[in-house]
Formats: sequence, C-alpha cells, structure tokens
Amino acid sequence: MAETLITTFRPNVGQQHPIAELTLLPSGAGRFEVTLDGETIYSKAATGQHTTNEFIVEKVREWIERKA
Repeated sequence: MAETLITTFRPNVGQQHPIAELTLLPSGAGRFEVTLDGETIYSKAATGQHTTNEFIVEKVREWIERKA
C-alpha cells in the first residue's frame, strides 16, 4: 500500500512530495490505521471494516485537497 500511495501522488518536478509523512500501522487484534502528518485518515478499529488500496488512495486524495 505504501508503494501505491507514494507512486500515485508523485510531486511535480522541483516540488516537494505532497505527503510529508506516511505511517501505516498494522498491529494486533486486526487493527490497521493510516495516518498522514499526524492525522488518522483511516482506522479499521473505528470502522470495523477491511479497506482497499483504492479507498485509501481516495482518502489521501481528499486529505491533500483539504491541505491545498
């Protein structure tokens, strides 16, 4: 998933990558969280549902647009 996010959101030439920090936290008890710059954008513990790469890419896209 990390590779998908990093390659999907490539910076323009001469610009910084839009994702300054990316954290994927798989852990025990079926937890899975995606955090961007300290903000949790997906938590399996909170939703109780599995996710897909496509869903996470969309959530990251929304996050980038809010930050722009």
